[in-house]
Amino acid sequence: MHDLGFTEPTPVQSAAIPPALAGRDVLGSAATGSGKSAAFGLPLVQMLMDMPRGTTRALILAPTRELAAQITAHLTAFAKHTNVKVAAVYGGVGFGQQAAAFKRGTDIIVATPGRLLDHLAQKTASLDNISFLVIDEADRMLDMGFLPTVRRILRVLPTKRQTLFFSATIPPEIAALSKDMLQNPQRVDLAPAKGPAVGITQTVYSVGQMQKNDLLTELLKDNDIFSAIVFTRTKARANRLAAHLLKQDIPADRIHGDRSQAQRTRALQDFKRGKFRVLVATDIAARGIDIAELGHVINFDVPMVPEDYVHRVGRTARASATGDAITFVAADEEKYFAQIEKTLGKRLDRSKTPALPPVTQNPVRYTDDVPGAQRQRSPRPPRNAPATASSSPRREFRSLPPSKSGRPR
Repeated sequence: MHDLGFTEPTPVQSAAIPPALAGRDVLGSAATGSGKSAAFGLPLVQMLMDMPRGTTRALILAPTRELAAQITAHLTAFAKHTNVKVAAVYGGVGFGQQAAAFKRGTDIIVATPGRLLDHLAQKTASLDNISFLVIDEADRMLDMGFLPTVRRILRVLPTKRQTLFFSATIPPEIAALSKDMLQNPQRVDLAPAKGPAVGITQTVYSVGQMQKNDLLTELLKDNDIFSAIVFTRTKARANRLAAHLLKQDIPADRIHGDRSQAQRTRALQDFKRGKFRVLVATDIAARGIDIAELGHVINFDVPMVPEDYVHRVGRTARASATGDAITFVAADEEKYFAQIEKTLGKRLDRSKTPALPPVTQNPVRYTDDVPGAQRQRSPRPPRNAPATASSSPRREFRSLPPSKSGRPR
């Protein structure tokens, strides 16, 4: 493991690996970025090394494509000097290679629940010989509505198996699922009672919705922010923000559910390589991105669920490193941030917002996609006011000269 940079185990690895190697079920809760992939991945590789090849014996369920791809990359690295093979099964890409992975009996399959169910329905997957089951980020599966799908998958798995169950939090629904799945598990409880991992500096700015773009641009003038993931609430806002940053000559790309898997993978790889300084993301990426030395996470929009705040900012300060989390809080988001502060058990002081240019009034400009936000329109001109280019676009249109063809433009 030294060639992967492993020098000593993290707390969750120290607590989970010995019982896993001993064949016990494990119920683990630990903060995002604490090293859970190795906590279950290393025991799996170790135990599979001495088992016959040609049969899929380990199944790992993950809630998002990004997390499934990340786990696959980690386990492939762990198994580099062994004959254990790993394959990913998730949506957004073709069935062919995934079906072939099942057919040849790839040792470890890392899958999202929906795509795995598709393979089961089309009879391109067999789970008859599964000896090891891992559920990762179970609470995120609950948030995404995957628990019924997970239960359907459980019904076709062998009852005699070892199960490793990990979740950053253990709400009642997840506790009930774990009781159905686990037999006398070893409990590994290392999740902090409140808040993100130690090592994260949290900064908060009070700012109007219309000035968030300007504030972000101003902060990015600081060369100390050399790479940042910026979280928005919706896909449309992510698109607009990425376009704004590019207009400001700030290299940026975006990752969200409307982009193809190839586009999402390429954006993430380019960001890791440093081609882009900013990756604008929706919460689809909050638990599926592992970037070494990510210095900053910026909440462009306040998440409506406190747990999402913890997972967003958990993209930085991973594996005992340090990092910065910056949050923009508009007036209509104060109620959501108050819930976050309640969860953290403390109030976060607002930092002094840099001087920003005044908001320019466009004919129509909405604070869309923000629940409860008020639409903002520029005032109507007086009824008898003379027409201007902005108040009478038709007159401006008719004043254009004809095209070379003689047709109206």
